[in-house]
Amino acid sequence: MSSGLVLEGGAHRAIYTAGVLDVFNENNVHFDGVIGVSAGAIHGCAFISKQRGRSINYTLKYANDRRYMSWYSWLTTGNMVGEEFCYHELPEKLFPFNHEAFEAADTKFYVTVTNLQTGKAEYIYCDELRTKMPYLRASASMPFVSRISYINNVPYLDGGIADSIPLKAFQKLGYDKCVVVQTREMGYQKSRNKLSKLAKIIYHRFPKFAEAIGSRHLMYNDELTYIQQQSEQGKVFVIQPSKLIKIKHMEKNLNVLREVYQLGRQDALNALPKLREFLEKSD
Repeated sequence: MSSGLVLEGGAHRAIYTAGVLDVFNENNVHFDGVIGVSAGAIHGCAFISKQRGRSINYTLKYANDRRYMSWYSWLTTGNMVGEEFCYHELPEKLFPFNHEAFEAADTKFYVTVTNLQTGKAEYIYCDELRTKMPYLRASASMPFVSRISYINNVPYLDGGIADSIPLKAFQKLGYDKCVVVQTREMGYQKSRNKLSKLAKIIYHRFPKFAEAIGSRHLMYNDELTYIQQQSEQGKVFVIQPSKLIKIKHMEKNLNVLREVYQLGRQDALNALPKLREFLEKSD
């Protein structure tokens, strides 16, 4: 059986996931494949390159830097998340991403993006990120506050719009023993996006994408139901916040960021014995 790790996004809420992944690396928890969405993909590639602490360290250092994630960046560049800073200066100079370790790893990595023309999710296999970094950026580009990413003339944005927690997709790719890291607490249900009507105007050239934004809450809640069913049947192992996370998409309070990261660490440590049992069990 092939083991898979499914990582939900959620902007700064996914610093919870960074805590979980650091514990996995510290305890040599291995997966055959990893699929990430948005910020989940950002932290997922650092997990594969085994750069423990990288995500939390650069987040704490630059959370209040207007080049990183800010309204200033959006007003001046059209991207809430600064493209030049976050996808060039930071990984190339300030906190270098270990491409060699990533490429040498025996874990396959997939990034989830949403195709604006079809309104559907696509799952991009990334054997390297030197040339495929645009897919990672597209996956983490939230609608309304990001420029559309054109890759080979195909328009892409946030993977979470079409598939927020791609468990079913990963199972179809052959990963039949999956661990899902969610960034919402148990019992959470998503409501309809208040900007759904605005989406029809802003993305009028891409009606299927606008439709996906309007129905995202239905897709998301259906995925939660499926994950719960799979978990109850022992087919999937879930790690999610053990308490309500109160954190903003662009959280500037460093204490909040540390607290959410530490919650991810603690929840992962608590789950570790049962997680190992799940991964080692042969069906």
